[in-house]
Amino acid sequence: MSPQHKPKTTGLVQIYTGDGKGKTTAALGLVLRAAGHGLRCYVGQFMKGTPYGELDSLPRLAPDVTIEQYGRPNLIHEISPEDMRLAQEGLERARQVLHGGDYDLVVLDEICVALHFELLQLEQVLELVEGKPPAVELILTGRRAPAALIERADLVTEMREVKHPYQQGIMAREGIEY
Repeated sequence: MSPQHKPKTTGLVQIYTGDGKGKTTAALGLVLRAAGHGLRCYVGQFMKGTPYGELDSLPRLAPDVTIEQYGRPNLIHEISPEDMRLAQEGLERARQVLHGGDYDLVVLDEICVALHFELLQLEQVLELVEGKPPAVELILTGRRAPAALIERADLVTEMREVKHPYQQGIMAREGIEY
């Protein structure tokens, strides 16, 4: 534990969901804030597997912040047995991290999308949430969060698209959307 490390006493479950932009961004903003207060943070990304800017920036905050990716990018290929295996390995890694005692805040980015594509089963994720150590803050992100998960969470924010640059033909921009 670093000399600045200040463990929390009460950890909640937060969900950032919805069809609007900003779910991962909100979770990473919370990581940035928590690390600034000496909390140890872990980010596990499901179904991303591509070079997002956070893969380069978050390691600069080590040892207070760790980021790992599980699986291949979503929505660009048919779901395969390999995708299922990678998601299950990611869930097992998340379980280890959650119970390992090294992190105060754990983000499971796009885990709701992994549920939607049935790479993970709802019962598995609910079990993970229910077994969360009391002091760990757990953040779950992704579109289409299941009602049972929303019911269990302490805080749920739904991102709703009002207007998006894609509607004007502006594609995803490096450093802004990824």
